[in-house]
Amino acid sequence: MVLVLGIETSCDETAASVVKEKDEVLSNVVLSSINLHKEFGGVIPEIAHRFHSRFIDRVVEKALKQAKVDLKEIDLIAVTYGPGLMGALIVGVSFAKGLSFALKKPLIGINHLHAHLYSALMDKEVEFPFVGLVISGGHTVLVLAYDYDKYDLLGQTQDDAVGEAFDKVARILKLGYPGGPVIDKLTQGTKSRMVEFPRSYLAKDSLDFSFSGLKTAV
Repeated sequence: MVLVLGIETSCDETAASVVKEKDEVLSNVVLSSINLHKEFGGVIPEIAHRFHSRFIDRVVEKALKQAKVDLKEIDLIAVTYGPGLMGALIVGVSFAKGLSFALKKPLIGINHLHAHLYSALMDKEVEFPFVGLVISGGHTVLVLAYDYDKYDLLGQTQDDAVGEAFDKVARILKLGYPGGPVIDKLTQGTKSRMVEFPRSYLAKDSLDFSFSGLKTAV
C-alpha cells in the first residue's frame, strides 16, 4: 500500500490530499482565499502568497487527520511546481521539500495542467488516446493524450484564457468576481442567440483559441 500526500498552492487555493495507491482519495482539503481578492476583481499574487504561508501547515494537518493517517506513514510527497503564481508556488514547494527532508521520503514535482488532464482517469474508464481540454484558471489548452506524460499540443489560447475573459468582462460590467458563475447565472433562461458576438479567425485548420475579441466586443 502506497500513501501519497499531495500539496497544491499554484494560485488562490491552499490544498492538500492523501491518496491511497492509484485512485482512492482518503482526504481532500481545499482552503480558498477568493474573498480576499474579490474587491480587486482578480487574484493578487502577494495576497495569495501570504495566505498560503499562513495556512499551508493547517491544511496539510487537516488532510492527514481526515484520512486518519499519521505523517510518518506517508510514502511519497507530491507538490505542484507549476505553472502558476511564482510566490504561491514557492510556499507549497518549500513546505513539501521540508517534509521530504525531515521524513526522508521521496518528493516529486507535478505540472498541475497534467494533473487536471489525467484526474479524469481516477474515477472513469478512459482509454488512450483521448482528446483533453483544460480550461483551468489562466489556461486554455487542447491536447491529444497518448499515454501518461505523452501527448501532443493541438491548440491553446493566443491571448486571454477563457476564465480570464469571463473575469475581465465581469469587471467591465461591474458584476463582481469571479466572473464565470455570475455571468452564467445571469444567462439562465435567456435566448441562446439574444446577443451576437464575433468569432475570432486565427488561421485555416487552426485549433488555437482567442478570447480577447469577445472581451473587446462587450
